[in-house]
Amino acid sequence: MVHRVAVLALPGVMPFDLGIPARVLNEADGRYQVTVCSIGGGPVLTNAGFRIDVDHDETALADADTVVVATQEPSEELLRTGRPDAPTAAALALVRPGARIVSTCTSAFILASMGLLDGLAATTHWNLAEDFARLFPSVDLRPDVLFVDAGRVLTSAGAAAGIDLFLHILRRDHGAEVANEAARKCVVAPWRDGGQAQFIRRPTPAASAVGTGPTRHWALHRLEQPLTIADLAAHASMSKRTFSRHFVAETGVTPVQWLISQRVDRARALLETTDFTVERIATETGFGSATQLRQHLHVALGVTPQSYRRTFRVGY
Repeated sequence: MVHRVAVLALPGVMPFDLGIPARVLNEADGRYQVTVCSIGGGPVLTNAGFRIDVDHDETALADADTVVVATQEPSEELLRTGRPDAPTAAALALVRPGARIVSTCTSAFILASMGLLDGLAATTHWNLAEDFARLFPSVDLRPDVLFVDAGRVLTSAGAAAGIDLFLHILRRDHGAEVANEAARKCVVAPWRDGGQAQFIRRPTPAASAVGTGPTRHWALHRLEQPLTIADLAAHASMSKRTFSRHFVAETGVTPVQWLISQRVDRARALLETTDFTVERIATETGFGSATQLRQHLHVALGVTPQSYRRTFRVGY
């Protein structure tokens, strides 16, 4: 039996994300029928500045086995109130009990505003994670992962993470062979674990002229050295206890956590921009061994050094 998928395109929809369900699921040899719909069945203005024609209205949601809310930026009203607009709420009320519901990227805001994520784990784009957590405290937000399968409801992070989610859906529905073949046809990686971290760039707190700022600046130029809290405290002319207290107050993390984070960031840069071996990068960043580098990169991002390098260096 063909599995019916209805993709809801709301105003401001992102064209790339809107096309992901059909692009992936249509490679499954007719196992899915993907229909795009809009509220009222009229054209939808995308966030790219052009309109798309849609042949179906929201009643398509009522017959669907899987409903997908394609990515759109949350409206100012939704970000302020945490409530959906009336047309969107009425459209999603048509979804039949038991239907699978999927959101990509920031459309998790829509699902959460309808109460569909209450008590469940979910993810969204990391850049709006703080807003999401503020508005929907009853949701178990996991802002660092690529996607979350909570059973009936599935959510993904930004852009290409939607591809990972729909390959996961294929794998869940029909097994690895079907999902891997679809991935080959789409020319994408067949498997990135949902628990893999989003590639978030976290800014380093500014190195001020007071407090621990000068010491952080000093340490950043010596990451290859076996720095200890005693070394950092001595540079700051503080006791270890006082230094640690000031450090946490200024950065939000402990000195050890900060050093590891900076070393991981340095390793990422070297993986992206050089042909250095993993062993050399481990030495350059102060991890000491390739094993330590692999362990810390996996904890931080959920990937190996080789996998990270392949992701960011085309042709490596």
